[in-house]
Amino acid sequence: MSLFWRIFGLNAVVLGVATALLLWAPVTVSVPVLLTEAVILVGGMLVMLVANAVLLRLALAPLDRLTRLMTTVDLLRPGQRLPAHGMREVADLIRTFNAMLDRLESERAASSGRVLLAQEAERRRIAQELHDEVGQTMTAILLSLKRAADEAEEPLRGELQQAQEITRGSLDEVRRLVRRLRPGVLDDLGLVSALTSLTTEFAAHAGLRVLRRFDADLPALDPQTELVLYRVAQESLTNAARHAGAGRVEVSLSHTDGSLLLAVADDGRGTGIAHEGAGIRGMRERALLVGATLDIVSQPAGTQVRLTVPVPKKVP
Repeated sequence: MSLFWRIFGLNAVVLGVATALLLWAPVTVSVPVLLTEAVILVGGMLVMLVANAVLLRLALAPLDRLTRLMTTVDLLRPGQRLPAHGMREVADLIRTFNAMLDRLESERAASSGRVLLAQEAERRRIAQELHDEVGQTMTAILLSLKRAADEAEEPLRGELQQAQEITRGSLDEVRRLVRRLRPGVLDDLGLVSALTSLTTEFAAHAGLRVLRRFDADLPALDPQTELVLYRVAQESLTNAARHAGAGRVEVSLSHTDGSLLLAVADDGRGTGIAHEGAGIRGMRERALLVGATLDIVSQPAGTQVRLTVPVPKKVP
């Protein structure tokens, strides 16, 4: 039965019951209407309206749930679905909406993957150019300043040595940028070594205490998954230093049955609700790229970022 006829039937039942009561009930209407008769008629109408409202509310409740989901659904938090209950049209509408979410999430994951891969390729190109062009040029300038300082006399020697120190500092900064753009240690030595290098450098530059807890029996991961884990840890540490005002950060990597968990927790000033800025949205897009789940809990006592990556079980 269609939604129209169901609603029409509900109203017909209510009106039919009211008509039957008027026909067989010992109630008469005088002219002019007496007060008691008016009270009975108004009361009966109110009962009809309440009964009609309750029946319609029960019948249209799935549409209310669907409306709330439509206003809150986020493609970066996949899996939000409604059970297809209710009348036939309502159930069909819910199934259609769920199918649309499946398609949109799949397309969003594919498009985000292409964008992130393009970003990583551009990062790699810029890092290579910084290393080959800027880094080598600054190294040559540093060597020239050293030769000039060795042959010069005071006070020119002191000025050249000062310029040499400035150039050396700039060269170190270029190398640090290269490591942030494309962590070569991730390709050469793996995820644990890359995270160790990242946290050590972060502690040195941010002045925070960083604790590391890495399981010893971590499974082998594909390069794309390792890169996602590394970027999420990198962004989480950056947020802790820039926005949280933390003094201590703990980075852990643990393995359970079927999943790998990366957790970054700080003791900074949380907001109670994690602010979904560009950095967090970027982490969610990276998580979608490898089918992972990103959970962020921000409280006044600190913020915790948890990335759960599914790991296929080994075939014996």
